[in-house]
Amino acid sequence: MKCPFCAFAESKVIDSRPAEEGATIRRRRECLTCQKRFTTYETMERLPLLVIKRNGTRQPFDKVKLVEGLLRACEKRPVALGDIETIANEIEQELQNRMEREISAIEVGELVMDKLRGLDEVAYVRFASVYRQFKDISTFRDEVNRLLTDSK
Repeated sequence: MKCPFCAFAESKVIDSRPAEEGATIRRRRECLTCQKRFTTYETMERLPLLVIKRNGTRQPFDKVKLVEGLLRACEKRPVALGDIETIANEIEQELQNRMEREISAIEVGELVMDKLRGLDEVAYVRFASVYRQFKDISTFRDEVNRLLTDSK
């Protein structure tokens, strides 16, 4: 690791510890030439994910968009922001674990619906109404009936 003070190419690791809930490793280093100390962070390299939209276009996976969709579904509901962030992190991790570079928007939507179903039923129905593009009240009623049947 190149020293930020003298630009020498080698340093020794003095201390390592997990950071950001284990997603990163924080390392304290000491330059072998100037003996100054500095901190580096090591993170796991993630595969770039592309989402295949319904119209066939591809765009990079964006966790911010996922959180925004969850926030809209959970608006005015007793759902903590931490729960929404946890769901977004779980979905992103599950997609990364698949080791596929391309994922369909349908699969992402189904993952979101599965997570929302266990978190808040009203948020689930809100998200489903947009995601499944409910055309009329009977489609809405069918989804609520399915939710009621599944919860028994």
